[in-house]
Amino acid sequence: MERSSFAGDIAPERFVEYGKRLVEWVGEYLAHPERFPVVSRARPGEIAAALPASPPRVGESLDDIIADFERVIVPGITHWNHPGFFAYFSISASAPGILAELLTAALNVNAMLWKTSPAATELEDRALDWLRQMLGIDADWSGHINDTASISTMLALAAAREAADVGVRDLGMAGRSDLPVLRVYCSEHAHSSVDKAAITLGIGHENVVHVASDAEFRMRPDALREAMHTDVARGMRPLAVVATVGTTSTTSIDPVREIAAVAAAASAGSRTVAATASAGGRTVAATASAARPWLHIDAAYGGTAAIVPEMRHVLDGAELADSIVVNPHKWLFTPIDCSVLYVKQPEILRRAFSLVPEYLVTREQSEVVNLMDYGVQLGRRFRALKLWMVIRAFGEEGLASRIRHHCELAREFAGWVRDEPGWELMAPVPFSLVCFRHAPSGTGEAEREALNARILEHVNVSGRVFLSHTKLNGIYTLRLAIGNIRTERRHVADAWALLREAARIDGQASRAPTDFVE
Repeated sequence: MERSSFAGDIAPERFVEYGKRLVEWVGEYLAHPERFPVVSRARPGEIAAALPASPPRVGESLDDIIADFERVIVPGITHWNHPGFFAYFSISASAPGILAELLTAALNVNAMLWKTSPAATELEDRALDWLRQMLGIDADWSGHINDTASISTMLALAAAREAADVGVRDLGMAGRSDLPVLRVYCSEHAHSSVDKAAITLGIGHENVVHVASDAEFRMRPDALREAMHTDVARGMRPLAVVATVGTTSTTSIDPVREIAAVAAAASAGSRTVAATASAGGRTVAATASAARPWLHIDAAYGGTAAIVPEMRHVLDGAELADSIVVNPHKWLFTPIDCSVLYVKQPEILRRAFSLVPEYLVTREQSEVVNLMDYGVQLGRRFRALKLWMVIRAFGEEGLASRIRHHCELAREFAGWVRDEPGWELMAPVPFSLVCFRHAPSGTGEAEREALNARILEHVNVSGRVFLSHTKLNGIYTLRLAIGNIRTERRHVADAWALLREAARIDGQASRAPTDFVE
């Protein structure tokens, strides 16, 4: 059992001893991540079976705990920090971010109030203003950090509901005859977090309108206009529009400026329905489209590319939006979780969520920002520290050069696919994701789907790379997403070699003669 010279934690000198040991382990892991297969080869239930069913009665030694970490836990890890991880948008953790997480854990700050750690609140404000400047968006945006884009988007839609001024905070939504049906619009390729936010907020899944996309998988403004016009005519209220900069399946970029114009025109000529209700002593008017719908931009993946000067255009039209989410933990090499929500009118977000019981009242609360007022969570991790350290360690130019390099690798991979007979690209490549498939001549769609599924399985079993798939217009499509800070050209070339090898082996197997027994 691990003992100390005093009641409480282990002795500081023992912490230093094991801390050095684990930092050395992390350093070796980052230096040679390829020594592990990308995808865990554990079978369902295998990890749980290797762990005791009951907790230890007395404390165990850190030597034994670390040994079990390596023996039991590591084999059950799918290594997102592996340079061959191409399956989903990367969440690679850089060394400065990892060190920052160590400090964050040691300080163990709950940044709910300014008073509970002034540095946590004020550093978050400054780091997010740095990020805002790097992205090239206007100074009138105010940001705060959440865990993931799912929560950021939910908060944005909650702000949209509050901005609609229909008294939901006080009266709720249930049993109200005065409240029109609220509608949220997004691309058919938008992230599922939009749907989940609508479910959570009581808007209803059926009231999320998935707008048709064009040949490049971008939301069609004309289809949005038609959907909104139809809903207003039916007495429904367009509450919010979500435009995506970097959709999950293809990284397509919705035309934000045109979408904003459609949203701005949506309230013109609207008619009032079911007039009033009492909310906290005030009158609430419910209209089919009393004001412009809230415009939220989901730029969780693609937004950070705006740091690259020649890619600043990806956020074109952002100044017309009400909120925008970007995830530094996706492509800014900041350890998960770190999602930034920027809003134009933070007072609306605060109005939606602020609730201050007496035990949280502080003397200076009228002079400061208390971050607990801008979301559902009271407790808040000190996430700004790692973003601040990453930005300082790499600098704006260093971060831009890494993102640029990933996009160059994606374009090179796309060129290999384009030039190889029997392979084809399935979508444009605006960022660092490539959608493609093997489509040999003389094969039907059902056969091609089965073929590409087998190729994907063959490649992933190798342990050297990890790819994923999606379906575009119903067609089974392979995805290779580059974004890990340690990914080099050789890793992308290895993925291409494995794909071609898998196609060749599958082709040989399909042409092999079959033995018959009469």
